[in-house]
Amino acid sequence: MIARVWKDWTSRENADPYENLLKETILPAFKRIEGYCGGTIYRKDNSQNEVEFMINSFFNSLEAVKDFAGQKDYSIAVIEPKAEVLLKRAESRVKHYEIAGKIKV
Repeated sequence: MIARVWKDWTSRENADPYENLLKETILPAFKRIEGYCGGTIYRKDNSQNEVEFMINSFFNSLEAVKDFAGQKDYSIAVIEPKAEVLLKRAESRVKHYEIAGKIKV
């Protein structure tokens, strides 16, 4: 399994609308992507009057990631236009990690 990890930042005023857009529209639409296995959203309020988000999307293979993000350079961030207007800045590149294991407690 592959984790696709990406960070972006928004203003405090846009943080709730952005989070709602991720939860209600963007990530649910990923369900139509073959090989998509879910995702997580992390939120951190920063002292610089902005809110940081980290989004992890999980795919069953690197090929599934490439089908979503592009075969040529799948590390380029894919930003939904409705989300882009809410962001102050975003990483232009996405990191990919192979999930090596899960620990149950």
